Amino acid sequence: MTNTRGFLWSDLETRALLEIWGEADVQSALDGNFRNSHVYRDVACRLAELGFERTPEQCRIRIKGLKRQYYQAREGLKKNGHARKICKYYDEMDRILSGRQGGGLGIGVDGHGAAERPLTPVAAGADGCRQPAALAAPPSAGPAVPPRNSREAEDLEEPDEEDEDDDDEEEEGGGELGSPRRNHFRHSSGECSSYAEHAIKVECPPFAIPLPPAEGFKQMNAHTNASPLLSQAKRSKKRHTNLTVDKMMEKFLQQSVETEEKFYRYEEQRLKVEDKRREAEHARELQMLQMLGQMLAGISSTVSQRSQFIERSFSVHKAHSIKDMENIFQLVRNVIPPLTAKKHKGQDGRIGIVGGCQEYTGAPYFAAISALKVGADLSHVFCTKDAATVIKSYSPELIVHPVLDSPDAVHEVEKWLPRLHSVVIGPGLGRDDILLENAKGIIEKSKVKGIPIVIDADGLWLIVQQPSLIQGYPRAILTPNAMEFSRLYEAVLRDPVDSNDHHGCVLRLSQALGNLTIVQKGERDLISDGEKVLVCSHEGSSRRCGGQGDLLSGSLGVLTHWAFLAGPEKTNGQNPFLVAAFGACSLTRQCNNQAFQKFGRSMTASDMVLEIGAAFNKLFET
Repeated sequence: MTNTRGFLWSDLETRALLEIWGEADVQSALDGNFRNSHVYRDVACRLAELGFERTPEQCRIRIKGLKRQYYQAREGLKKNGHARKICKYYDEMDRILSGRQGGGLGIGVDGHGAAERPLTPVAAGADGCRQPAALAAPPSAGPAVPPRNSREAEDLEEPDEEDEDDDDEEEEGGGELGSPRRNHFRHSSGECSSYAEHAIKVECPPFAIPLPPAEGFKQMNAHTNASPLLSQAKRSKKRHTNLTVDKMMEKFLQQSVETEEKFYRYEEQRLKVEDKRREAEHARELQMLQMLGQMLAGISSTVSQRSQFIERSFSVHKAHSIKDMENIFQLVRNVIPPLTAKKHKGQDGRIGIVGGCQEYTGAPYFAAISALKVGADLSHVFCTKDAATVIKSYSPELIVHPVLDSPDAVHEVEKWLPRLHSVVIGPGLGRDDILLENAKGIIEKSKVKGIPIVIDADGLWLIVQQPSLIQGYPRAILTPNAMEFSRLYEAVLRDPVDSNDHHGCVLRLSQALGNLTIVQKGERDLISDGEKVLVCSHEGSSRRCGGQGDLLSGSLGVLTHWAFLAGPEKTNGQNPFLVAAFGACSLTRQCNNQAFQKFGRSMTASDMVLEIGAAFNKLFET
């Protein structure tokens, strides 16, 4: 009861309630039916159909309050005409309660329902005032019958509060005290039958109604000749019902302010709870993202292997951070031209191989065929006349020029240089003075035209004899093995190689030759341009068959052209020859590893050539 009394009713809600409660079927159901909870359940259900969720008890209390306001307003209307303001729904209540006259209900002389008379039987006193039946009985009637048990005594001493409310409403309704109909009263709401015939059972506990201070209130409708006991019993009710309009409005406004404050406090608490909930959800989302990241890191074995490979495959000199080079492998991919039908023959690379004599015909073949397998469109071999027929017999894909031992060899090769994108000098060259002299002339002509030059094998022997031949040409790449590097280092720097400082040695040799690129082949390939040192330690094999260096030089000739053509935007500002050298070293080691897995100790360079396509696809295109 206390909880439901605090709910506020909107104007629309109240009018809907009055319209349902005022219907004839509801009023008929209330007539003569004291246990009317099912009637108000029906009212609450019909109110819910209109979209207003109210309990039956709330509906009953609201109707009771409206009836009280109506009778107060009606009493005030007789006196000063202003009290009607306290009942906003006066007209609706007047229509409903007045209409009950046609329903067979008793109506008082003053227009009130006779059922609004007090539920306690009263008798008219000598002074015309009503008194309880026990008080109005004559003394000669004998002593009062004591209650049969303590429960009855308690009921007599403490009258029901709802009955007092109804008594109060009857007095405020202006009913005639001396009316002979006092023994046949009915409640005007139709909520009970004759009180004289049935015992009353209170269906819910009484609740306390807050009373304003007693100052400024006056007794209304109080007779001076009323008995003291009756006046004392009704004093609290008179104070509550005789509130002035201003006081009631003030109290109503105060309650409205308190209700609004409670609402805002509740809303503030709700917002705090909502903020905490959102923070908890955010924390859970971050935790889920972290867990997802860990899962992805665990199942992305390919990515992790690639990261480990990059970490193993290269390191940098102590003057440079590994973070500067961690994208080097991706840079190799960037310089590889895409395959497209819009290109014509020769655009992806025309490579020239200078070498091949009577003793060495396999080396120029391995270099030339490797260039084609990597992706060059054309591969030219400039060799001696004796070696030409043999090299042609190895493969019909190669273009063989038997001019290297002719008197005008340099001029013959120079005619082809404008068509070539890079030249590889040294595979199978031999150490014949005539051949070395012709190779020297070809190097000088290539430098003039700005063609990238890869020097390997016996071409390095020529550089050891004349370092100035290539010194200062930044588009040159030297690929010495351990012995060739030692000879070249001593020839240029006049000092033996420091076996405890391989990085420093390759760096100093590159600087001494004018910052050209040097690839020192070995257990780990060291690559330097005089500014930094890369270490390619990609897994190969323990097999060291002849011809592996020729595969490296041939593939390096193609990658050098691609990296040089791609430009600095594709190499991220890195030296393109460093990128090409790293790609060629990784590819050669991968071919070595794949061929060794198949053939083991019997593996040869020809077996490695067959693995170039698969190795290239695995490293750079998947």
